[in-house]
Amino acid sequence: IGSEEVWIPDPEEVWKSAELLKDYKPGDKVLQLRLEEGKDLEYCLDPKTKELPPLRNPDILVGENDLTALSYLHEPAVLHNLKVRFIDSKLIYTYCGIVLVAINPYEQLPIYGEDIINAYSGQNMGDMDPHIFAVAEEAYKQMARDERNQSIIVSGESGAGKTVSAKYAMRYFATVSGSASEANVEEKVLASNPIMESIGNAKTTRNDNSSRFGKYIEIGFDKRYRIIGANMRTYLLEKSRVVFQAEEERNYHIFYQLCASAALPEFKTLRLGNADYFHYTKQGGSPVIDGVDDAKEMVNTRQACTLLGISDSYQMGIFRILAGILHLGNVEFASRDSDSCTIPPKHDPLTIFCDLMGVEYEEMAHWLCHRKLATATETYIKPISKLHAINARDALAKHIYANLFNWIVDHVNKALHSTIKQHSFIGVLDIYGFETFEINSFEQFCINYANEKLQQQFNMHVFKLEQEEYMKEQIPWTLIDFYDNQPCINLIEAKMGILDLLDEECKMPKGSDDTWAQKLYNTHLNKCALFEKPRLSNKAFIIKHFADKVEYQCEGFLEKNKDTVYEEQIKVLKSSKFKLLPELFQDEEKVLSPTSATPSGRVPLSRTAVKPAKARPGQTSKEHKKTVGHQFRNSLHLLMETLNATTPHYVRCIKPNDFKFPFTFDEKRAVQQLRACGVLETIRISAAGFPSRWTYQEFFSRYRVLMKQRDVLGDRKQTCKNVLEKLILDKDKYQFGKTKIFFRAGQVAYLEKIRADKLRAACIRIQKTIRGWLMRKKYMRMRKAAITIQRYVRGYQARCYAKFLRRTRAAITIQKFHRMYVVRKRYQCMRDATIALQALLRGYMARNKYQMMLREHKSIIIQKHVRGWLARVHYRRTLKAIVYLQCCYRRMMAKRELKKLKIEARSVERYKKLHIGLENKIMQLQRKIDEQNKEYKSLLEKLNSLEITYSTETERLRSDVERLRMSEEEAKNATNRVLSLQEEIAKLRKELHQTQSEKKTIEEWADKYKHETEQLVSELKDQNTLLKTEKEELNRRIHDQAKEITEAMEKKLVEETKQLELDLNDERLRYQNLLNEFSRLEERYDDLKDEMNLMASIPKPGHKRTDSTHSSNESEYTFSSEITEAEDLPLRMEEPSEKKAPLDMSLFLKLQKRVTELEQEKQSLQDELDRKEEQALRAKAKEEERPPIRGAELEYESLKRQELESENKKLKNELNELQKALTETRSPEVTAPGAPAYRVLLDQLTSVSEELEVRKEEVLILRSQLVSQKEAIQPKDTMTDSTILLEDVQKMKDKGEIAQAYIGLKETNRLLESQLQSQKKSHENELESLRGEIQSLKEENNRQQQLLAQNLQLPPEARIEASLQHEITRLTNENLDLMEQLEKQDKTVRKLKKQLKVFAKKIGELEVGQMENISPGQIIDEPIRPVNIPRKEKDFQGMLEYKKEDEQKLVKNLILELKPRGVAVNLIPGLPAYILFMCVRHADYLNDDQKVRSLLTSTINGIKKVLKKRGDDFETVSFWLSNTCRFLHCLKQYSGEEGFMKHNTPRQNEHCLTNFDLAEYRQVLSDLAIQIYQQLVRVLENILQPMIVSGMLEHETIQGVSGVKPTGLRKRTSSIADEGTYTLDSIIRQLNSFHSVMCQHGMDPELIKQVVKQMFYIIGAVTLNNLLLRKDMCSWSKGMQIRYNVSQLEEWLRDKNLMNSGAKETLEPLIQAAQLLQVKKKTDEDAEAICSMCNALTTAQIVKVLNLYTPVNEFEERVLVSFIRTIQLRLRDRKDSPQLLMDAKHIFPVTFPFNPSSLALETIQIPASLGLGFISRV
Repeated sequence: IGSEEVWIPDPEEVWKSAELLKDYKPGDKVLQLRLEEGKDLEYCLDPKTKELPPLRNPDILVGENDLTALSYLHEPAVLHNLKVRFIDSKLIYTYCGIVLVAINPYEQLPIYGEDIINAYSGQNMGDMDPHIFAVAEEAYKQMARDERNQSIIVSGESGAGKTVSAKYAMRYFATVSGSASEANVEEKVLASNPIMESIGNAKTTRNDNSSRFGKYIEIGFDKRYRIIGANMRTYLLEKSRVVFQAEEERNYHIFYQLCASAALPEFKTLRLGNADYFHYTKQGGSPVIDGVDDAKEMVNTRQACTLLGISDSYQMGIFRILAGILHLGNVEFASRDSDSCTIPPKHDPLTIFCDLMGVEYEEMAHWLCHRKLATATETYIKPISKLHAINARDALAKHIYANLFNWIVDHVNKALHSTIKQHSFIGVLDIYGFETFEINSFEQFCINYANEKLQQQFNMHVFKLEQEEYMKEQIPWTLIDFYDNQPCINLIEAKMGILDLLDEECKMPKGSDDTWAQKLYNTHLNKCALFEKPRLSNKAFIIKHFADKVEYQCEGFLEKNKDTVYEEQIKVLKSSKFKLLPELFQDEEKVLSPTSATPSGRVPLSRTAVKPAKARPGQTSKEHKKTVGHQFRNSLHLLMETLNATTPHYVRCIKPNDFKFPFTFDEKRAVQQLRACGVLETIRISAAGFPSRWTYQEFFSRYRVLMKQRDVLGDRKQTCKNVLEKLILDKDKYQFGKTKIFFRAGQVAYLEKIRADKLRAACIRIQKTIRGWLMRKKYMRMRKAAITIQRYVRGYQARCYAKFLRRTRAAITIQKFHRMYVVRKRYQCMRDATIALQALLRGYMARNKYQMMLREHKSIIIQKHVRGWLARVHYRRTLKAIVYLQCCYRRMMAKRELKKLKIEARSVERYKKLHIGLENKIMQLQRKIDEQNKEYKSLLEKLNSLEITYSTETERLRSDVERLRMSEEEAKNATNRVLSLQEEIAKLRKELHQTQSEKKTIEEWADKYKHETEQLVSELKDQNTLLKTEKEELNRRIHDQAKEITEAMEKKLVEETKQLELDLNDERLRYQNLLNEFSRLEERYDDLKDEMNLMASIPKPGHKRTDSTHSSNESEYTFSSEITEAEDLPLRMEEPSEKKAPLDMSLFLKLQKRVTELEQEKQSLQDELDRKEEQALRAKAKEEERPPIRGAELEYESLKRQELESENKKLKNELNELQKALTETRSPEVTAPGAPAYRVLLDQLTSVSEELEVRKEEVLILRSQLVSQKEAIQPKDTMTDSTILLEDVQKMKDKGEIAQAYIGLKETNRLLESQLQSQKKSHENELESLRGEIQSLKEENNRQQQLLAQNLQLPPEARIEASLQHEITRLTNENLDLMEQLEKQDKTVRKLKKQLKVFAKKIGELEVGQMENISPGQIIDEPIRPVNIPRKEKDFQGMLEYKKEDEQKLVKNLILELKPRGVAVNLIPGLPAYILFMCVRHADYLNDDQKVRSLLTSTINGIKKVLKKRGDDFETVSFWLSNTCRFLHCLKQYSGEEGFMKHNTPRQNEHCLTNFDLAEYRQVLSDLAIQIYQQLVRVLENILQPMIVSGMLEHETIQGVSGVKPTGLRKRTSSIADEGTYTLDSIIRQLNSFHSVMCQHGMDPELIKQVVKQMFYIIGAVTLNNLLLRKDMCSWSKGMQIRYNVSQLEEWLRDKNLMNSGAKETLEPLIQAAQLLQVKKKTDEDAEAICSMCNALTTAQIVKVLNLYTPVNEFEERVLVSFIRTIQLRLRDRKDSPQLLMDAKHIFPVTFPFNPSSLALETIQIPASLGLGFISRV
């Protein structure tokens, strides 16, 4: 056994693990060991026994759920396994065979919620992790299956958690079974706990809530295994605690609760105070428990009392007695002498006690200090000493408390007692475990005696189970030697045993503890091996119990056994005026034991009843004086008989440490308790035989690796036999049973070692091969890489050389061209510079030459002009002088000639001579004058031109002169200015000297100022930079804050949006849950009705566990009628018992209340719809406010409505024709006089005029009708041939009534005439408006013609474009106007149609009445009204007509007896819904509201009936869910509301409902659809539930990945696929079936997605919940299996195109859990990755998976505790639910998106197979 690990004893840790360094050989006295911390050790073997240290189990087996699964079964293995589970995995429950070991964690764990209860309900015990709920479920299941009562025995030390375990077991029964009535018995059973804890529990040094009594609670069940009541038996109340408490302990909780509530008004009379005031509550010195509020606990206690039927007056009586006990403890005694004492006069505590108890002060004070002694002859009173008085006072207090305790237990039992016959029960025994203290007294003796009896029963039961197992498997039975504690029991209870001797000593007059001890020594010492005497004491004895030796101190045994109370004190209390107090002592003689009571009338059923012998009248005092030991022995015998008549289940509670530290394990204390509670004895019995058991299939699966291919046979059993014979040579080490292989201890470890070695060798070979392959692959990769690198390097070098050559050549070329460029550039530069210089020089010279030539030219011009001017001046002076001289000379000569002429003129002859010559001369002169005039003119012109030239020249010269003068003046001014400037310069120089001096001073001051300024600027700059930084910082902060605020606002907005969505979903879910609850109550109501109907018949025998809730579908709109039937039903039935009647009535009231709540809920949800209909409601209200319309007025209104309807139809047709004509032709000639549109308008005008003529004729007809009606009414008195008229006349009492009727009809006719006149006026107004419209059309026509003429003048292309543009604009406007008119007309038509139908029906009724009153002759003469003639529809309108009496046949054939499969395969989907809607349409068309209401109600009730009848059939539920949704969509699609008509065709819009608004029925159908959906989900869940765990978790989809680990006595379900086992393929086949059925039924795709999402959620939640509760499933290989299974489900979603349904997201928690099982779990990086990866799992789930992670093979590693702590630390800020399990019952809120149908109603054909021949198409 080299390299094995062993356990060696250790004084601190009890057992330590060590590794064997050297092989052991027989004869070795020392073992070479190495401890876990690395220290080497030599372990010496015991030379006498030579026993080897126990071997340690392989690590793969450590942490198992069942200790019996361990290969080596011994104390260290058990201790280590419990420690690993408790400390590392935080698992407090472990199986040990049939025992559940529960370790108190001293911490609240989230493993007791209703989700955990639901998870364990119905599961096999071995399939789930150990839990108190698993034990409770096993007991409940065996009670139902085996028809046998059960017991759960909970034992353990004080503080180990017994009471809590018992409480959780009772809570499980209350939750799973439910009560058989509405009285909430389970609540009362649970409510008994706070009462019993307050009066029976106290704080001890070991436990803050220690039960100081034992109790056995029988929970009764009826034939349907529902709780009907309970009964409690108590054992050995620790009465001494009432008067004495040790240090750091308290009295019973109720006393401290009273003191904490002393300030309450109702407790003022009790005169209570602080707990430190009373002697009975202050002795322990610890009146407060941390974390406990006694005042709140008092409230809980009082509430529990009220729930159990203890009235307030009785409660106050109880508190009064308890307060009296406290005050009694404060009574003090004063010694008068050594043998007597007295109470101080008017002693306050005693006064208060007497007032509270209602007794006389003097009597009580007297009998507290005295006692009565009776002898054979006389009776006398004797005073007692102070010590005896104090003892008597304490005895009285204990006796009062004990009787009060029994009285409360009696009342609790009465409250829990049921009048219904009990069929079976489950008992829960919460009793103290084995106790041993430093000082052990009578209480410990009784407790250990009870544990001896329980241990004997336990050993026998374990032995019996082992024997049954061997016999069942046909294993040779060998007697197993086990410890029998009958000798110890005989020592205690046999004749002359310890109890007999104690009772005998109590009867002795002067018996004492010392004499009793001597009798014990004389009787048993050296005669019984189990009895010993301590060496140093004569007042103690030792008993060797099954668990340990216990030394008992004899002091106090006799006093506690006698339980002496002075009879006189009891008599005083019995004479009390306080009614409750005598009642406590009234039944003392009837009580079986001081602490055990069976209520009168309580007969324990289904077990052997042990009845006490009836006491004779003379035995009263004798019975009263029975000792406590005798009574306890009797009650213990009764308990053992009860337990032996039941199937026991054991829960052993272990206290891990004495300091109440959470999850702290003290090995010493644990081993001590394991030895005491019998767990190790169970292990020893199991280990003595064949503790390890495997089925053949599990063995083959686990150890298949040890077999060769040729060893594998078809017969698994023979294969296992052949292999085992080869593996284990010693045949005594195993046995083959019928179904299992049995191994002795250690053989499984041996097989595991062989398996591990084989796997290790295989791993090494695989590693060798893989590593060689990897290295070879690596070498080949490296070689290939080297060659590749070489190739690339060489290529790179060659490319580099080529690149160098190319660069060299390129450089030379670049140099050549660069040098050339430089030279050419330099040449170009020089050439350009030269040319530029030449150009500049030549230009300069040319400019100079030009300037010189210009000056010369100008000089010549000036000279020319000056010389010409001088010459002209000289010439003009000369000419002037010459002319002047000529003038002078000629004047002189003229004067001389004149003188001659004067002389000659004086002679006539002269004149005559002259006259002849003068004429000729005048003629010559005249010619000469003319010539001279011509010359003069020419000269004058020349002169003028010369003058102009002269004047211009003069002006020019004058301007030159002026310019010269100005220049001269400027020169003068410049000279003057120069002088002034010189003077000013002198001044400025002077000022400059002054300024320079000032400047020096200013510069000095400026330097100084500059320096100061620079300093100031630097300071300002510093401040500025500081301010800038602050500003930037502030800006940054503001920016950051703004950014943060923005982000926060956005985040908040997103969160609020998400929250609103969640709230909406929650609200929708809450509403749908309310519907579900309502349907459940309706179902309950229907069941009760059925039970009442079947009450007379005898129920069939059988025991079947059924679900207490059933789905029901009933509408609140039909509920009232059923309530009426339910109310009438009990009146007709006489057979039901009286007890049922109030039950049904209470249920009926609850249902009524529930209906009211649901109606309010629905009303709140319909507010939006109400707001939309508000306007219509107001219109209706206005119509209702009008006075009632008489029959004639209704008739007139109907005529008017029908006329308007026909008119609207005509207008609609005309508008359609006009629109069609306009759209057919798009040309400018549209509006021409011959165009179609123009003709249509003319036709309309013509029809309007014809219509007016028709209306005039109709007015005349109506008038004639009124006249004929008058004539028909007038002879009413004389008409005798009409039967109906005679009947009407007979109804009238006198002629006055006839006259009154005639007057009324006359007024009606007048009213009609006036209305006709107003109608005529309106027609005339209409005609005027039409004429105006014609006029406007004419104007429009003229305008169009003008535009056309204008367009004709344009070019052809422009004309066409303009005309088209204009025409398009005009037609668009016209079309828009026409569309608006059409919409308005449609709305008006729909509105009027609804009103016309109502009036038409009423008018029809009136017409019938009027026709009855008119003679046949008048009928013939009466003209026919054309408006009342119904128009025949030429085509099918999509309606179905049926007779009223055929409605039930319709519902029967179409709903109740319809086979979904035939409809789904052969007919169109949703055909029943279409047929029903077409029937509704026809009823709406007839305006028959009764028919509509009746049809819809019958339809809804029919669907509910068929679902109730066949509600477990998926096809039926799916079929009617699809049809209900289609019916709902049809009601929406054809409702006439615009929101639902968007996708309709015009033909479908014509099929809309016209008379009724069925919104309320739509809501009812929506609720019905929700209920059907929920029922569908329940059917799905019931079908899938058995498949999920087996298919998703247990079945190995990938064969051989995971091996089966050894299991213990609690066999789990095999993971190997047998014929009846479900696999993943089973789930997928079922999903395919569901999907195909829903598709065949035509279910909406969105609804199918929601169903699939719900299915996947159920699969994921159930799988994850089981994974979290099964340690054997949390392994790496199982994670791979789960991920593979999930991938198969995802593939199914892809195949069905359902990936966007949200179904995959529901599997996310399961996917992450599977990933968590597979990822690395070592480093901090792994922890970070896990935290980020597992965002869909809660912290509790992550930690639970890590705690449960279990390696299946040795190659896997366990998760370290430090790693789990790291995960918890990282996830501590995550805010998620503390709930461990997912809610598998959660149903997502369902929505029904509107899905209109494109199917035309008129095309639907009704097949003959439906049997609907009575329906006709309309």
